[in-house]
Amino acid sequence: MTSIKEQAAISRLLSFLQEWDNAGKVARSHILDNFIETNQGKTGPELEQEFSQGASLFLARLTTCLRITYMTGSGLEKLLRSIGIFLSAVSSNRYLIEFLEVGGVLTLLEILGLEKIKEEDKKESIKLLQVVANSGRKYKELICESYGVRSIAEFLAKSESEETQEEVQILLDSLVHGNPKYQNQVYKGLIALLPCASPKAQQLALQTLRTAQLIVGTTHPSIVDCVLKTLGTMHLEVQYEAIELIKDLVDYDVRLPLLKGLVALLIPSVKETSQQQPNILTGRTLSGAAGRGGAGVPTSLTAARSPECPFLQLTAHPPSFLQQAAAAKAIWVLARRSLPVAEEMLRLRVVRSLMAAMGNADHSNSQRLAALALQFFVQTFPVVEEQVRKSMGEELYQLFLRYGEDLYMKIDSIQADVLAVNEVNVARALDFHDLSSSNLNFPCGLGDPNRVVYITYFQKEDAESKE
Repeated sequence: MTSIKEQAAISRLLSFLQEWDNAGKVARSHILDNFIETNQGKTGPELEQEFSQGASLFLARLTTCLRITYMTGSGLEKLLRSIGIFLSAVSSNRYLIEFLEVGGVLTLLEILGLEKIKEEDKKESIKLLQVVANSGRKYKELICESYGVRSIAEFLAKSESEETQEEVQILLDSLVHGNPKYQNQVYKGLIALLPCASPKAQQLALQTLRTAQLIVGTTHPSIVDCVLKTLGTMHLEVQYEAIELIKDLVDYDVRLPLLKGLVALLIPSVKETSQQQPNILTGRTLSGAAGRGGAGVPTSLTAARSPECPFLQLTAHPPSFLQQAAAAKAIWVLARRSLPVAEEMLRLRVVRSLMAAMGNADHSNSQRLAALALQFFVQTFPVVEEQVRKSMGEELYQLFLRYGEDLYMKIDSIQADVLAVNEVNVARALDFHDLSSSNLNFPCGLGDPNRVVYITYFQKEDAESKE
């Protein structure tokens, strides 16, 4: 027989459940507010005590209400938060199983794809999926088997809230860990995200790909092209993550196509560059220099005046020029990081391509970054120094040594053309030179030449002048 206390508790539970069953939208909203405020952070046993061992009865009502009303989007946030209290409670595996048995995962995934549902509601759905995924391997597999990776990735690409997108990244990161059966599916889903239109989604996908690549171990052939295309963005945070991923990928079997792709980006095709100027903007390209010794105006800006607006109107750079600049930066980073990689790029005629980029008078950032990369190769490899000096001519070469990355402000159009049409072939010259460490320009006493800090010509000149 039950005690008087137990009978009173059961009576209160039945009264509460009856109140829920008879309540309308407004009344149920108040009930959920009170439930969330009272029970947030409680453990499974504490919830059972609160509901007189009948907490599952209320959870069943919540899940039923969710399945009936989720397509309308009415009151979803409070409903999902209330279910989350059950699923995230300590020692609450029973509640999780009950939720999954009625198709909870499928419902949460469907919410992500419905246009009429608010972003905040979808964010709560993502948080519940995080709870499910963090509960163990079999639950991650259940999400993936329900076409979850595709739904989650599509939502990440379409979401307009950066806070929500960061929650999605946490979920994808969880799905790629401890999920050997479907980790490749998550990996491919992240690669498929790279061409999307959302810069934040691209950034988060690139970040998560670095982790996924370590876990998966092997590369997918499409990753090279997808990553290189992200270099065409004007968002520096995306470019940074792309270059960080490229640094990781050079240690895998895609090194050669990756390096070939980077070198190829230094010389955009005629078709890409011919579409540089928008029709709405006309005018004369500003000169890249007032003279060889003057401080010129960067030629990446195109100006036009109109009666309505007397100020200069500036064009946006085409993606091919943005890729060119980012590729030059990536090459510089990779070469400084590893001498074997630098030597491999020399055989791909990277010097010729860098000099051609330095002659791109339509994009000063490409000129600057290409000069920075070329400066490294010249300082490190005597054979490159010899070939570059011969191609540039003594006058232009001395300007390069003096100004380095600022060379673009000091050259005239003829000198830019000399750089753009150069035919330097260091790869051929390498066959007659020894690239052993004794013939490279780096300080003595450093054990690992691959991670050496190189002496610049400016440092050498200063040291000689002091002597």
